[in-house]
Amino acid sequence: MSDRLEIVPLARPPSAAVEVPGSKSITNRALVLAALCGRDQPCEVTNCLRSEDTEVMLAALGALEFNLEVDWEAARVRVGSRCLHKRIPAMHADLFAGNSGTTMRFLTAMVCLGHGRYRLDGVPRMRERPIGDLLEALRQLGVRAISEGAKDCPPVRIETDGMPGGRVRIKANISSQFLSGLLLAAPFAHGDIEIQVEDTLVSRPYVEMTLRMMDDWGLTVLREWQESRFLIPAPQSPYGGIRYRVEPDASAASYFFAAAAITGGRVTVLGIPENSLQGDVRFVDLLADMGCRVERCSSGITVHGRPLRGIDVDMNDISDTVMTLAAVACFAEGPTTIRNVAHIRHKETDRLAALAAELRKVGAEVEELADGLTITPRPLHGAEIETYNDHRMAMSMALIGLRVPGVVIKDPGCVAKTYPGFFADLEKLRD
Repeated sequence: MSDRLEIVPLARPPSAAVEVPGSKSITNRALVLAALCGRDQPCEVTNCLRSEDTEVMLAALGALEFNLEVDWEAARVRVGSRCLHKRIPAMHADLFAGNSGTTMRFLTAMVCLGHGRYRLDGVPRMRERPIGDLLEALRQLGVRAISEGAKDCPPVRIETDGMPGGRVRIKANISSQFLSGLLLAAPFAHGDIEIQVEDTLVSRPYVEMTLRMMDDWGLTVLREWQESRFLIPAPQSPYGGIRYRVEPDASAASYFFAAAAITGGRVTVLGIPENSLQGDVRFVDLLADMGCRVERCSSGITVHGRPLRGIDVDMNDISDTVMTLAAVACFAEGPTTIRNVAHIRHKETDRLAALAAELRKVGAEVEELADGLTITPRPLHGAEIETYNDHRMAMSMALIGLRVPGVVIKDPGCVAKTYPGFFADLEKLRD
């Protein structure tokens, strides 16, 4: 892909139905579960997302000596183990996580089930993303978990002889992935584990996703949400030979729902189930609050664009859609305030600072808050948009170009992290 991509405004409001690829969040959880549960009988994951994040996960599982059969044409991966007496076949491995938070956090906890020494590293930005709270929790469980980087960031070194049971306190106010990673590994510990979450849990729907998927794979977790406590009996014997289908990605769908809102068109995203695992499905409720009409049915979700009004919203639970809503806010009547998302400063980039800078370039008035943004619409104009190697910046800011001429996305190829075909799918709105 070229290093610059100009987005041409739509000639008319779209009336379209689109399909988005499988969920990245579900795919990487499913691959971990398949590896841990496929010791006796290989497990199969279908509708797998092929992206940078999922490919680094698969490469890491291969380095850990799991058996992998990958058929990208069929979007299918089979995972098994060469070693029936160990959860982690390899005793030593150097793992590369790229800039994939799920890969780094989930595998840091997962390799603690092994017997040996493991090192995990990533791109320069990953070396700036905190992981200390997870490492501290693992140390409480008797694992030698060390940050080789500055400020409790990767690279990470794990020295382990299996994960003992016990009680552990963990902070999850920076990333829910710390808790999800520990939950995924806990059923395979030597003894029962009790997890107590301290402080605020961000992005709770992603933890709920983890728990519902563990249920599907026959793993028991006793939840005490009121006390922020989880009890995991261990060791457990999960279902083997599972065939698990990944849902379409609700975060990816948000861009097409937003396109309908921004252009006054009608867009249906096919295949998202009414009882979706993904909290980001609730993004359409925010669009309804802004004035859109939303229809849900067994075949998918449809958004009808209507005149938009600004809203004041806490997006802690669906923070991956903050950038999408920010693009929509530029076309509303009155200001929109997004609150309680300070943790997205620790994502692929500082998303609050980056959003403020790039929205100002196209003419919006933006006040950057400690934990969010206030966006006040102003007449918009074209500009070259820095993407900071952040896939969500590229996809969200491209939406503004559907109505505003002259919007140029720099490094559009960064969308390969989670949605390599995004710009081709965006073009389908012109059909």
